[in-house]
Amino acid sequence: MNFTLRVWRQNSPEDRGRFEEYPALNIPEDASFLEMLDIVNESLIEKGTEPVQFDHDCREGICGTCSLTIDGVPHGPGRGTTCQLYMRKFNDRDVITIEPFRAAPFPILRDLAVDRRSFDRIIQAGGFISERGGSAPDANSVPIPKTRADLAMDAAACIGCGACAAACPNSSAMLFVSAKVAHLGLLPQGEPEKNRRVLKMTRSMDSEGFGNCSNYYACEAVCPASVPAAFIAQLNRDYTVAAAKEAVGATL
Repeated sequence: MNFTLRVWRQNSPEDRGRFEEYPALNIPEDASFLEMLDIVNESLIEKGTEPVQFDHDCREGICGTCSLTIDGVPHGPGRGTTCQLYMRKFNDRDVITIEPFRAAPFPILRDLAVDRRSFDRIIQAGGFISERGGSAPDANSVPIPKTRADLAMDAAACIGCGACAAACPNSSAMLFVSAKVAHLGLLPQGEPEKNRRVLKMTRSMDSEGFGNCSNYYACEAVCPASVPAAFIAQLNRDYTVAAAKEAVGATL
């Protein structure tokens, strides 16, 4: 398969950036999108051209590091991570536009690589849980309804890739934050810090420059972990309760 790639090139965060076109020739249809970029980079290196910088790590659809916007869609067509996108999803001789995730709190470092440490800082703001260290408790000592455990697992599936913020017209990170708040808040282990956590993480999100949710549902549409947007409504309710308790001086 042969393609024409329109790739965003940017030498540094201060550079304005531009699109450049490169041919991607003789690409196996079973190659992943990242493998295709590897092949293109090898040809660029042979020509003495600087290879395209992009993020990647596990290449198994787990870590979410492979954050690319392909033809305007974070992670590309279909629901999944970029590394699990295969070239058979495209047609021979397609022109494919490749950009970094577009969100102000994700500044571009170089080419397709962005700085997503804002997500790390939001996680850090959430703190820890007050759970005894050492040996694990017996599995049946803390009964948890299955529906609640399943819901917590749905939230915990978030891999923090940032596609939700990149897809949102407001660059909102509320799907990410709501998932991280919910997967602990739904379980007994995360209950003691629930109110403090929702306040700290939401305020950290705001301070990083992410926008608010306007119910576009673009976040849910591109989430590779299929995290439902219903968690955002729960985040709003939890924040309202925690803020009211804080306002009256109640113990959080």
